[in-house]
Amino acid sequence: MASHGTADSALAIAASVRSGAVRAREVTAGCLRRIATGNAGLFAFVETFAERALARAEDIDRARERGAVLGPLAGVPVALKDNLLLEGQIAACGSRMLERFVSPLSSTVAQRLEAAGAVVVGRTNMDEFGMGNSTERSAFGPTRNPWDRARVPGGSSGGAAAAVAAGMCPVALGSDTGGSVRQPAALCGVTGLKPTYGRLSRHGLVAYASSLDCVGVLAADAADVALAMAIAGADPADATSQTAPVPDFPAALTARTDLAGLRIGCVGELDAAVTDPELAAAVDAARGELRALGAELVPVRLPTIAHAIAAYYLIAAAEASSNLARYDGVRFGLRADGRTLDEVYARSRSQGFGAEVQLRILLGTYALQHGYRDQVYGQATRVRALLRHDFAAAFAACDLIACATSPVPPWPLGAMDREPVAMYRCDALTVPASLAGLPALSLPCGFTAGNLPIGLQLIGAPLREDLLLQVGHVYQQRTGWHRRRPPP
Repeated sequence: MASHGTADSALAIAASVRSGAVRAREVTAGCLRRIATGNAGLFAFVETFAERALARAEDIDRARERGAVLGPLAGVPVALKDNLLLEGQIAACGSRMLERFVSPLSSTVAQRLEAAGAVVVGRTNMDEFGMGNSTERSAFGPTRNPWDRARVPGGSSGGAAAAVAAGMCPVALGSDTGGSVRQPAALCGVTGLKPTYGRLSRHGLVAYASSLDCVGVLAADAADVALAMAIAGADPADATSQTAPVPDFPAALTARTDLAGLRIGCVGELDAAVTDPELAAAVDAARGELRALGAELVPVRLPTIAHAIAAYYLIAAAEASSNLARYDGVRFGLRADGRTLDEVYARSRSQGFGAEVQLRILLGTYALQHGYRDQVYGQATRVRALLRHDFAAAFAACDLIACATSPVPPWPLGAMDREPVAMYRCDALTVPASLAGLPALSLPCGFTAGNLPIGLQLIGAPLREDLLLQVGHVYQQRTGWHRRRPPP
């Protein structure tokens, strides 16, 4: 498998550390130097865990010297989004509410990363509590796109995507509730996987919308994403985790050299959401490459898609309203002074939460209140059930669906500040798979005339991450879009 890796890929790093060709400490120190040099202009990282990371790397080197068998991610530097817990470290979720919160435990995915030999190097910037798609809604400042620093990197895992795109680290974990791994992957020109709901444990992921939240993986290519999926599997600490057997994802990449026999669905309702002609042309060309590799392109329909954005924002806001109720200045989070308990609550939440989070909490509270719950929240859940039925019917006619990841290329910072509905529409292509709990992969498929990345999204049937990664890998071996790097 190491032959798939480039010199700075996770695959190549792990192979070199296992063989002794390079020490894990040397790899980690180099990663920390790149972050120190490159982060000032991008703000991909909120914080690095330098002392902890170097100590961890030295432990890996000593283990190898003792003859221990090292894991599949031996010595690979990995970044965590600011909402994934790591014991003894701050996890602020991009919010003033939690800016001093030091986690008493590690998330299951962080534990599994380290068990597989990875070195966690820091936490990356994000839209506050995951509520945004541009990483401009962080309380600590916006992240910038490495391809054009006047533009957004996407969100809410924009810091993770920018860090991978800029070469600061080969792998980053993010979270994806409605597109927060896939959309920044597309806008930053990297590969991002949202697995099937529950395929990666949510234990230790700070909740936004519990029925939608997924941990996801970002890397330069499908081969490195497959390697990082060593963290998949059932978790007794997460009652929603999938109990199905986990494939050997790196081995699955070798199962195909072409796409002969595959049926790839093209959805008119999704294509209609793409508003940029350059982007539409690049996605059409990518589907042409898939056909040239042997796949058959077939039309399929998802008629309920028209209601997906509205249903998503109601469900997500309602669940956020419930999940974020704990941050009241008494049980958790920033505490503001007040003369009465009600005043403490009101001031703590007004000062701790940003405007977008407050807006979504209010929307969700309205959707759940007595007299409106069935006609608002209930109606949204019925739309969700219909969409799942649409996908099931589509996958009876095709093996996976190919469409754009984002309807537009990266937009200038601040351009949508006064157009929240327009910004919500940027989720039109990623929200459907989230509502249905399906796996989806975004991979680079071209660039605009202005040298901005374009992403192709592959959506699979439940638990078919192996097929998505196979197809993504075959496509990347043919095209090479993922090998382009942003200017220094």
